[in-house]
Amino acid sequence: MGFTIGSSRGILDIRTGVRRRGRTSVRSSDCTSVAEFTGLWGWAVVPGARASAGACSCGRANCSAPGAHPLDKAPTVPAGATLDEVTISWRQFPGAAVMLPVGAAFDILDVPEAAGRRALVRMERMGLPVGPVTVTPEGRAHFFVAPGSAAELGSLLYRMGWDDASLDLHALGPGSFITAPPSDRGGLGPVQWLRSPALDAASEPPQARLVLGTLAYVAHRSPTV
Repeated sequence: MGFTIGSSRGILDIRTGVRRRGRTSVRSSDCTSVAEFTGLWGWAVVPGARASAGACSCGRANCSAPGAHPLDKAPTVPAGATLDEVTISWRQFPGAAVMLPVGAAFDILDVPEAAGRRALVRMERMGLPVGPVTVTPEGRAHFFVAPGSAAELGSLLYRMGWDDASLDLHALGPGSFITAPPSDRGGLGPVQWLRSPALDAASEPPQARLVLGTLAYVAHRSPTV
C-alpha cells in the first residue's frame, strides 16, 4: 500500500504543520492530522460528529450515538490523499471529529481497556507482531488487525477452544467506524494511542490469529485478575 503525501515539501508540511494561504477556515493542525492518516498510514478518513452536553452536532434530537458517528453526507477522504486534497475536503467540516472506516485497511478487535493493556504487555514481551492500538474514553481498547478478521473471529475462537468461554471480546468489520486519536468521542474525552502507528504495522496489520490467543486469555482472566 502506498503512502504518498505529494512531495518532499508536502511531507515537510505535515511534519511541521505549515499553514498556507487560503486555509483559515479550518485549523491547519486538523488537516495535518488527517493527512498523516491518509498519506503516512494509508487509511481513509471520514468527518465525524461531536457531542456537547449530550447533544450531537448532527442536530438529531434522537441521535443514537451522539458524537460517535460520521456526519451525514460527509465525503470519505481516501487513503493516499495529499495535504492539499485533505484541506479542500476538511474545510467543509471545521471542527469535525476524525473517524476511520473499518474493513478496508484494517479490522478491529475490541476488548476492555484493562485487558488490552495487559495483553499488549504480554504480546510485546513474547515478540508477537502488533499493530496500532487505541483506547477510548468508554474504557475500550481497539487492536488493529488485518481486514477480514471480523468475519473469521467465530471460527478462530472455535479452533483455539475459546468458543464456549464468556469473553468480553468483539470484532468490528466493514460498516463500522472508530474515532481516531486525538478526537473527542461522544463528549467523554479524547481517544488516545496505546500503541502508535508505525509504517510497517499500519499498512500491514497482523493477522488476528497471531494476537487473538493472548487477547482471549487475558480477557477471560480479567474478571478475576
